[in-house]
Amino acid sequence: MTHPLPPLVAERLAALRERPAEPTDKSLGLLAPGPGGPSPADLAGSRPALYAAGFGYPVLTLRESALAGNLEAMAAYCARAGVELAPHGKTAMSPELAARQLASGAWGITVATIGQLRAYRAFGFPRLLLANELVDEAGIAWLAGELAADPGLTAYCYVDSTDGVAILDRVLGARPVGRRLPVLVEIGLGRTGCRTDDQALAVAKAAAATRTLTVAGVAGYEGSMGGDPRKQAPGPVTSFCRRLANLARTMADADSEFIVTAGGSVYFDVVTRELTADQPAGMTVVLRSGGYLFHDHGVYQAATPAARGVTGAPVLRPALELWAQVLSRPEPGLALLSAGRRDVGFDSGLPVPLRARRQDGRAVGLAGAEVTGLNDQHAYLRLDPDTPLAPGDLVCLGISHPCTTLDKWRVIPVLDDQDRVIDVVHTFF
Repeated sequence: MTHPLPPLVAERLAALRERPAEPTDKSLGLLAPGPGGPSPADLAGSRPALYAAGFGYPVLTLRESALAGNLEAMAAYCARAGVELAPHGKTAMSPELAARQLASGAWGITVATIGQLRAYRAFGFPRLLLANELVDEAGIAWLAGELAADPGLTAYCYVDSTDGVAILDRVLGARPVGRRLPVLVEIGLGRTGCRTDDQALAVAKAAAATRTLTVAGVAGYEGSMGGDPRKQAPGPVTSFCRRLANLARTMADADSEFIVTAGGSVYFDVVTRELTADQPAGMTVVLRSGGYLFHDHGVYQAATPAARGVTGAPVLRPALELWAQVLSRPEPGLALLSAGRRDVGFDSGLPVPLRARRQDGRAVGLAGAEVTGLNDQHAYLRLDPDTPLAPGDLVCLGISHPCTTLDKWRVIPVLDDQDRVIDVVHTFF
C-alpha cells in the first residue's frame, strides 16, 4: 500500500528532481562540463546504460529492485508485528529515499543531530524523532521557532539527565512555542542514557514538572551491547529490551499515547518480540532501523534476523554497489582499482568483489578474488593471475555497513536490473 506524501515534501522533492548535475558532483560531474547538466528527471527519461552514461569512476549506485523489495519486506514485517517504523535518516540523509519510506507507511523519520533534523525539515518532513539528547542552545532555539511556525510539525528528542531537562526548559521557556515539546527518557549502557531505572524516573519527573516539556515515552539502543552480531542475539540484548519494556509500562500514562522505541538494523526481531510482549493499550512500539533499506554484502548480510534463521524475518537484498575501474595490473595476481577510503566504508569489512565487465562488454567472473587493502584512492584486488582484466575494465564491489559508504557521496544513480540509470538520489550530509 502506498501512502500519499505530505504536500510540502512532494513539492520540494519535485524541485530537487529538476536540479541539474554540476561539475562538482562526484562521478556525475563529467556529465556537466558547464552549467546546466542533466537533471535526475532527464536521466530517468533517457535511461542510459551505466557504462555509456559518461560517469566518472568510481561511482556508487543503488539497485532499484533491491530498494523496492527491502521497502516492501520491512513494511510487511512491521505491519504483521504491530509496530511502527521510524527509519534512521542518518544512514543516507536522502530526502528522496526517506520519502519512499514514508510512502511505504513509515511513522516518521529518525535523526541523530539537530543539523540532520534541520536538513529533513528543509524538505518539509512533518514528524522527526531526534534519537539523541538536545543540549545545543542555538539548535533548541531554532526548533522552537519551527514548532511555533508550523502546527503540523511533530518533533521529539531524548533526555537522560535533569541538567539536560533544565537546558531545554530554559531555552524553550524564553521562546514560547504554544505547546510542549515531547521528550523520551533514554536508558542505556556504555553510551548515553540513564544507567538505572531510578535515574530514568527522576528525569521523567523533572521533565513533567516543567511548563515546556511532556514525557512522551522511553527509548534505548540495543545494538552497542550485542556482542558478535553474526551469532544469535545474546542475552544482554534480550535483557535490555525487557528492562526497557518494563520501564515503559511503569511510566506510561493510560490517558495519552506513550512511545517505547529501540531497534537498529541487526536485532530488531528481539526488540519487536520483547517490546510487544504484554504491550498495554495506548503504547506504540517504534523501530528505528535504517540500514535495512540498503542491506549489504558484509556485516548485515551475515547478522540480520533472516541470516540468523529467525522465522518470519524480512528477507533483504544488498542495494549498494560501487563500480571502479582497473587502473593497473602491475603484477599477474594484482589489480589496482580506482576506489579507496574516500569512496567506500571499511570499518566493518573491506569491499567484496562481485563481478567485472570488460570494455568490450564481456562479463568476467571474479571467483576467489579479494580486496586486501585500501589507500585513499586505490583498492588492492588480489585475483587469479589468469583473470582477463585490463586497465579501463570495470569491477563491481559490494560493501559492508552502508552508513560509512553513503556519507562519501552526494549524488547516487539508481539502476534497474539491466544496469540502466532510471533515477538519481541526493544525500545531504
